[in-house]
Amino acid sequence: MSEKRGGFWRRLAAGLVDGILIGLFCYGITVGMDQGTANATETVVNLLYATLLPLVWGGYTFGKRLLYIRIARTDFLPLSLGTMLLREVFGKMILSLITFGITVIISAFMILLREDRRAIHDLIAGTYVEKSH
Repeated sequence: MSEKRGGFWRRLAAGLVDGILIGLFCYGITVGMDQGTANATETVVNLLYATLLPLVWGGYTFGKRLLYIRIARTDFLPLSLGTMLLREVFGKMILSLITFGITVIISAFMILLREDRRAIHDLIAGTYVEKSH
């Protein structure tokens, strides 16, 4: 099962690509904004990117497409807005804030050590990351 799953390093690299793209985009649109507004804008752009792009692009973000991995549901249905909100907003952002980032560390170990390579946000949303090539 794990040979078809996106592993830690591939997922990390895809996240770095996405982070660089979002960072460059946000830098361009937040020039001249005060720091609070710029931070809020970056948070909204990041959430929209991570939540909506996989919905319209078959589970891919630009980083995931480049690294040949995609988000899929464990029940094999298409991704839904509810699934992606659970995964990105609750499973990643809110839990990370509540636990002061501890869930991010735990999720990294889960991806490294679990046979199915699923992190906390994947378990919450009923998703996994699979290799697409």
